This record gives sequence, C-alpha cells and structure tokens, in this order.
Amino acid sequence: MKISTIAAIILGLACLFLTGCPSHGDSHEAAASESEGESEGEAGHEHKIVVTSPVRKDVVNTRPYVCQIHSCQHIEVRALFGGYLEKIGVKEGQAVKKGVLMFKILPTLYQAKMESEDAEVKRIQIELENAQSLLKQSFVAAPEIAIKKAELNKAKAKLALAQAELSFTSITAPFDGIVDRQRNQLGSLIEEGDILTTFSDNSLMWVYFNVPEARYLEYKADLDNKDEHGSHLQLELRLANGKIFPQKGKIGAIEADFNNTTGNISFRADFPNPGGLLRNGQTGTVLIHNTLKNVVVIPQRAKFDILARQYVFVVDKDNVVHQRDITIHSAQDDIFVVEKGLDKGDKIILEGIRQVREGSKIEYEYLPPAKALSNMKFHAE
Repeated sequence: MKISTIAAIILGLACLFLTGCPSHGDSHEAAASESEGESEGEAGHEHKIVVTSPVRKDVVNTRPYVCQIHSCQHIEVRALFGGYLEKIGVKEGQAVKKGVLMFKILPTLYQAKMESEDAEVKRIQIELENAQSLLKQSFVAAPEIAIKKAELNKAKAKLALAQAELSFTSITAPFDGIVDRQRNQLGSLIEEGDILTTFSDNSLMWVYFNVPEARYLEYKADLDNKDEHGSHLQLELRLANGKIFPQKGKIGAIEADFNNTTGNISFRADFPNPGGLLRNGQTGTVLIHNTLKNVVVIPQRAKFDILARQYVFVVDKDNVVHQRDITIHSAQDDIFVVEKGLDKGDKIILEGIRQVREGSKIEYEYLPPAKALSNMKFHAE
C-alpha cells in the first residue's frame, strides 16, 4: 500500500516536469522570432537618407588676421643739451596739446651765452653808427663801413644760434598726444640725447597684419576696382577681450615687399580712435569682410574628407550615388563656399552619408535648399 502511494507521487512529478519543458520545435520558433525582432530594431535605428541641392547666393566672407596696434605718431622725447632737469610740466598718461611745455632744463649757461651775444650785437651796432657819422666828415673810408656791417651780421648770426640753444632747454609738445612713463625725476642731471619720455598721438591708430599672397591678390583687386562708394572690403577690429571695436577701419597702406620666408605681405589698416580706447602696442584681430557674389553654397555636413581631399555624394537622375571631388573656397559657421565641383542643379546627400556607397541606388527624401540652410544649426550624424 505504501509502495503504490510513493509510485503515484513520483509519476505525478514526472508529468509536471515534462509539461514545463518546451519542445525543440518551440525553441527554434522562439529563437527565430527573437532574431527578427532584433533585425527590425536595427533597421529602425538607421537614418533616412536626405538629399538637398547647392544654392547660389551672395555670401559675406570673413577672414581673421592677428594684428599689432600702433599710434600714427609715436616718438621719443630726448634732451638736445645736457643739464639739470629744472621743471616737469606734464604727468604720466596726461593728454596734452601741441606747444605745451613738457620739460625744462636749467638754462644758466645758455642764458648767459645768449645775453653775451646780444651785448656784442649792440656794441657793433654802436660802432657802425659812429663810423657812418665819421664817414660824412670824411674821417673814415667807405670800406671801413662795409667791414663794420659784416661784423654786425656775424654777431647777429651768433645771437640767433645762442637763442636757438636756449630754446632747446624748453621742450614742448610737437603735436597733440599722450605722455608715457617719465624716465627722469625733477633735479636729475640730464645728458645730451637722454630719453625723457615717449609721446603718442592716438587719434588715429595704425593696425599692422600679415596677409598671404593669394589673399593679397584678392584684396588688391578689390581695392583697385572700388567704386564711388569706396572698397567693398569692410574692416573690423576684435580686441583682446573678444569685443568688437566700435569704429570701422580701412586699408591705409600695403608694404612694398613680400617676406620670402613666410610668403606674407604686411597690410596697414587705419582705425579712428576718438575715445582713446586703443593705445600703442596693443594686440587684436583684424576681421576683413568681403562680399562674394553669386557663389555656390552647401551645408558643411554634406562634405566628407578622404585624406586631404574633400568630397560630396551626388545623386544622378537615376538615383544612383556618385562620389565627387570638390574644391572649397572658404568656410563660414555652417556652410562651405564651393569654388569648383558643384553647381545649382546638382543633388547632394545631406544626411545618411554613412549608409551609401559609390554606385548604390537609393531612395531618399528631398529637402529644399532654403530649409536645409535654415536647419544648419542641427548636429550632423
């Protein structure tokens, strides 16, 4: 009785085990179903292929050039004669007008020399007048009068030289400008030729920057062909803090020679500086804007590189993909200006570049160029 009960329990457990195990056929069906689900998921992650076209439009092209900023007049103020520094009439950093006394060197010796020469002129003048009186009485000959006149002229020349030397002890501002650091203090003994300070006219700033030969030819052609409104080149100055200087500039000069080592030539841009913000020795970046007329433009994300060359995928009328070599003229924030390789009627792949190959036939969605360019801020694949 006990044996039959145990056998019945074992038989029941065996049936439950067999019922819970799937058959081999069920296993294969489940695996196949899972594989199909994964492939469908992978297909769902593929990007759709989007095609657009290049457009022709006017583009403002901007190129930056690192620059050095200089005053239009920047001089060293030197002492023409030696002596003690008697007076300093200006302060460091002060803006002064032309003719204002800046420095005065103790003029004792030059004052005495000038007074001596002045007395000599007066003495000879008296002698000449006396000789002329005697000539009327025939007490002296006419050549004596000529000698006295020559002596008077010589004395006057010496007096003029002494007056000039005395004036050199007073140093005045040669133009409106700003005083730099003072090199000597009041009472210092100054030697002839010593630098007292430097002096700058910052009303107009000369900004120097180097331009490669290819860009020089482009800018020179624009300058030579300027109309009544002036050159089409627009110049801005970006300061060291990243802000744009409020005044616009213009090309003031181009150097005569290229630097054979770098292949560059130096340009000078002139910027008005009415507020005095710019100072001699500053640095910045010159931004040259010029308008490119009716050029071919494409979104940057349509281009890909192989080694050092640039390509796009072009779709022909049969929807077959072809790889095409292009030449880039310049780059903006989100677009390329194409110099060679594309035109307005072409169709290029904008999205899905990694999903196509040379010669493959595709289905795609066409995105009008205006809409493609308006969405340029979207990230590429």
